[in-house]
Amino acid sequence: MDFTFTEDQTAFRDSVSRFLMTEAAPELLRDIWETESGRSQELWAKVAEQGLMGLSVPEAEGGMGLADIDWALLLQEVGYYALADALTDTAYVAVGMLAALPAEHAARAWLARIAEGSCRVAVGHPLNPHVADAALADVLLLPHAGSAGLELHLVERAQCEITALGSIDASRRLFKVQWTPGDATRLIGGAQGQKVWDTAGERGALAAAAQMLGLAQRMLDLSVDYVAQRKQFDKVIGSFQAVQHHLADIVTKIEFAKPVLYRAFYALQHGEPDLAVRISHAKLQCSEASWFAARNSLQVHGAMGYTWEVDLQMFMKRAWVLDAAWGDKSHHAARLTQGLLRSPQAPVGPGATFDREAQQCGGCGAQTAARNIAEEMAA
Repeated sequence: MDFTFTEDQTAFRDSVSRFLMTEAAPELLRDIWETESGRSQELWAKVAEQGLMGLSVPEAEGGMGLADIDWALLLQEVGYYALADALTDTAYVAVGMLAALPAEHAARAWLARIAEGSCRVAVGHPLNPHVADAALADVLLLPHAGSAGLELHLVERAQCEITALGSIDASRRLFKVQWTPGDATRLIGGAQGQKVWDTAGERGALAAAAQMLGLAQRMLDLSVDYVAQRKQFDKVIGSFQAVQHHLADIVTKIEFAKPVLYRAFYALQHGEPDLAVRISHAKLQCSEASWFAARNSLQVHGAMGYTWEVDLQMFMKRAWVLDAAWGDKSHHAARLTQGLLRSPQAPVGPGATFDREAQQCGGCGAQTAARNIAEEMAA
């Protein structure tokens, strides 16, 4: 299998990385997070100037009209620099939901505003008990259970009762939202509304997975820099074999998670039948990589890795909260198990990764092999 990205995709990723290296340095983020809102309108405007807000917005509404795969590298950079939820929730998840509306729908007018960076949209998905950045959003996309599925409602912030909640991640602003659904707020209902919410959940989970992989890489890089400077017994601790093994194991976790993540983005873009399995697998693999990176990075940093003054804690805490966002481990392990066990005749293994015929028959592996994989993921 070949997951090679195009020159344009890698060049765009590199330009975004250079931009965030300057505009989202840890010391700048700390200052922003300590403000009352925890957000910077100046940074938001600069992000919009880079074109990030309009990546998925259709060209007819002033965006670039890029597809899901184009986000695979960019979302890792978003995680690497610990950007807040508002970017991905607005520019990726919310845009996908609004773009799914009929072409003549009045609510599509919000797409142009998102592309120019003049509005924020919060998404209250059933997978998340609390809504990120609700108090700062211009509008909220919220679900309401109807007789034929979840309805999609667009609600202005003034129409909601919003209560702030705490989070171990200083970059996260979580809120409890209470509101009253009505005909005026309903955008779409029935089976169509349920489909929009289902796809939004897959995008949110995949966005969290990609960010966790970026966070794992950042924690690894911070640890490599640290062990190259910290000394014990007149030697830098990076020269000790035990420390090298800790860091080498992180690299292995990251590299094994990458193809799983990229395969899930491919499945999402092409609407494959086993999409849920692919995305849950990616979420679990990337979660494991980020948790493992945090644990081993703490080993080489020592207890000081928890302290506010050390950059490691910023990325470690963000990895922890993203692990539970858009479906926790138990949710995705259950989906993976169900998907893997649904057909005992389906082939399993690398050769079946892009087997369209196997996907149509509805399976991903033999029962015994599938059960072992699912149990490993759940553990």
